[in-house]
Amino acid sequence: MENSRKVAVDVLINVFDRKSYSNITLDKMLNSSKLNAQDRALTTEIVYGTIKYKYTIDKIIDSFLVEGLSSLDSSILNILRISIYQIKYLDKVPNFAVVDEAVELAKKYKSKGASKLVNAVLRNYIRKPDKHSFNRFSSIDAMCSEFSFPKWLVKLFTKQYGEALTKKILKGLNERPCVTVRVNSLKASYDEVFEALQRNGYVVKEGIICPDAIMIIRGQSILKNTLFDEGYFTVQDESAMLVADSMDLCENLNVLDLCSAPGGKTTHIAEIMNNKGSIEAFDIYENKLELIQSNLIRLGINNVKCSIMDAEKYNESLKNSADRVLIDVPCSGLGIIRKKPEIKWNKSNNQLNALVKIQRNILMNASRYVKVGGSILYSTCTLNKDENENNILWFINNNTNFEIEPLYFGKGDNLLYSKEGYVTILPNEYMDGFFICKIKRLK
Repeated sequence: MENSRKVAVDVLINVFDRKSYSNITLDKMLNSSKLNAQDRALTTEIVYGTIKYKYTIDKIIDSFLVEGLSSLDSSILNILRISIYQIKYLDKVPNFAVVDEAVELAKKYKSKGASKLVNAVLRNYIRKPDKHSFNRFSSIDAMCSEFSFPKWLVKLFTKQYGEALTKKILKGLNERPCVTVRVNSLKASYDEVFEALQRNGYVVKEGIICPDAIMIIRGQSILKNTLFDEGYFTVQDESAMLVADSMDLCENLNVLDLCSAPGGKTTHIAEIMNNKGSIEAFDIYENKLELIQSNLIRLGINNVKCSIMDAEKYNESLKNSADRVLIDVPCSGLGIIRKKPEIKWNKSNNQLNALVKIQRNILMNASRYVKVGGSILYSTCTLNKDENENNILWFINNNTNFEIEPLYFGKGDNLLYSKEGYVTILPNEYMDGFFICKIKRLK
């Protein structure tokens, strides 16, 4: 019989060693396994929990090794990681069972000798669970240990937001995300979809901010529901829903979406425009455009044209052509760590710096495509100010024919409104971290 913990180790090897996406790898391995629903749930819990708390877990393991983490084979290291996670963060499995399972896995993956090392490390940790301790004189070290984030990222947030907000951000990024769907107004009303989901056995709740949002509190996979297949809703985080809502859309506009994949915001624009007007959706990869096209068909949308284009390269044919331009620019994704925890470990400061040039190039191109009186909507799913407000301030300082139009989404303890008019959405149980800014062309 297939073992849920072995599947978890295989997923983690792919995520940590091969930089694979956790959600894609986990889904693929679960779908090819013969695990029952309970074991699949346990595997999912172990995978995401271990990735989330990797920093703290690795510090614990390292404290019980003479030669350090680098001396371990990848499979043995990941067996130890999932075991420490279960012992420290879960209470559903007895410690002795975790140890026995880990020892058997180590024998299968490596050798009897490796299993003895695994046994020794885990039993020593159970005897001395407080052996690893952070530098109590360093608030950075304390936050790294408590929330399990790499030091460079904690330093970045602390420098940009201060210690109090950084703790709020780190806590939010560790929250378990809920599933939220956006009602397709082209096919049904909000109440009709809400009630249909209830009839289908889902426990649902109204969204926090966006009027089209429904939170799925409990129920089977929403993607396996016939309501999804028939296009009554799109799975989308509520933060992302606010992007199209910020664009001041109406029927018969000409809209450009320069970085459209995977298409959630593109389809939302079409729905708000009541399937009228013209929307051109661009992306650099053909396979991503095919994904958008399949969603357009599912949702009954026919006013969107999909085309390959690199948003960084200026396209003369689009000059002064658009009433609205959406640029949901490529970013570091630091606001969506609660859904993709491997971002903590797969990003670096150098990668963040390289993105800024790309984002500014796209923003400059968008400024040439928008008509006088039209607007650009700039958004990211990161919390790095260099990719967000610093880009906006750079653009406004160098382009006096544009101004920021203030946005307001109501009150919320995770909404940071700037005096300039842009909005930062802090991550919490219900929403991803996001940045949204609306820029109007004056002349």
